[in-house]
Amino acid sequence: MTTMTDSSVREFKMPDVGEGLTEAEILKWYVEPGDTVTDGQVVCEVETAKAAVELPIPYDGVVRALHFPEGSTVDVGTSIIAVGVGDGAAAAAEPVQVAVADTPATTGAEEPKPEGRQPVLVGYGVSTSSTRRRPRKGAKDPAAAQDASAAIQAEMNGHGPSAPAAPAAPSAGDRPLAKPPVRKLAKDLGVDLATVVPSGPDGVITREDVHAAVAPAPGEAPGAAPAAVAPAPSPAAPASYDTARETRVPVKGVRRATAAAMVGSAFTAPHVTEFVTVDVTRTMKLVEELKQDKEYTGLRVNPLLLISKALLVAIRRNPEVNASWDEAAQEIVVKHYVNLGIAAATPRGLIVPNIKDAQAQTLPQLAGSLGELVSTAREGRTSPAAMQGGTVTITNVGVFGVDTGTPILNPGESAILAVGAIKLQPWVHKGKVKPRQVTTLALSFDHRLVDGELGSKVLADVAAVLEQPKRLISWA
Repeated sequence: MTTMTDSSVREFKMPDVGEGLTEAEILKWYVEPGDTVTDGQVVCEVETAKAAVELPIPYDGVVRALHFPEGSTVDVGTSIIAVGVGDGAAAAAEPVQVAVADTPATTGAEEPKPEGRQPVLVGYGVSTSSTRRRPRKGAKDPAAAQDASAAIQAEMNGHGPSAPAAPAAPSAGDRPLAKPPVRKLAKDLGVDLATVVPSGPDGVITREDVHAAVAPAPGEAPGAAPAAVAPAPSPAAPASYDTARETRVPVKGVRRATAAAMVGSAFTAPHVTEFVTVDVTRTMKLVEELKQDKEYTGLRVNPLLLISKALLVAIRRNPEVNASWDEAAQEIVVKHYVNLGIAAATPRGLIVPNIKDAQAQTLPQLAGSLGELVSTAREGRTSPAAMQGGTVTITNVGVFGVDTGTPILNPGESAILAVGAIKLQPWVHKGKVKPRQVTTLALSFDHRLVDGELGSKVLADVAAVLEQPKRLISWA
């Protein structure tokens, strides 16, 4: 996404990240002011709530300015880099930092609509209309827009303005400006947004404003009613803590998205978890045999491969478990395909990429897909598309030596299978106590979609396949 600020300078904006995401963090700049760039050259790496992605510049020129430092979180549609093109490339020999407020938004003129389809973080093809935003109520003069842009950049860089002025309260005829999460917070706390003094840019009410509205003033009795709405106080200094004894890590990117998804899932879908302990000695022997098979040369063969295949067989025998809940339509959507998610721990946090149409893959094909999925996740190259559309998930907590767990469903999915550590344990086998390879499986499912009988059948079928791998053939 680009904007022409004059005949020789182009502003490249944070593109539409897709998948409902509205912001991204700039992880690393690969260029600096004065550098020459060519069409398609990667200029920075950004991290969305789902993946890290490299951004290419769509034209030739010379970098005039980088509007945000590394570590800044930037909204989609915000200009992040200025590039001199044509005559501006020559003028860029002495790069000038171009303020965000100097973009056409400050002139009051409407930005021309680009023709065709615009570049996004992954490929091309998002229509321009999908990224347009509803205009703010009330016109802003250029000076106000410049002040607002400075405040926005300061907030994105992790701190507020150095000397914020107390903004005026919204007029009685206007609807207070606030994001949906802030409106929900105000509703939960019983706060009328019309009485809240905004401190955000362009008169936007923030979460801090809502909390300040319900907090009693210093020295005020808890039951005393406020005499009048006072201007928003200056931001309080952050609470001090012992840096030698504590470390504070900002919650953002994948970690923030995971936290929001898990909270939403835990308090939306009624979870039920069932457990079974199973002798997997024969499965472990089959794993060793497959490793020696020439057909699997170069492929990743491990217990997870056969566990994945066992779950796919169980879903084929119990297709109703592979479904989702449509709250708006009040319908259960049964999927005739299985996008098998595999939970993967990465340096940026937990992600769950999935194998599309896993039910249609042979065992060697599934081995190849699992290997590619894991290596891509470890290298941080998982695309947002690879993490969308999952139907069921496997999480292997056994790699950490854990016996089992009660996994939380990935949002929009019906079930998740946790696999515990495989250990040598005493087990009754053919009437005698012998050392056998044993593990514990745990299946969590959405009780709106899956009742106890169906969930039990699925878990029992997975266990039966792992106990007798020949069922992969007889139940196929």
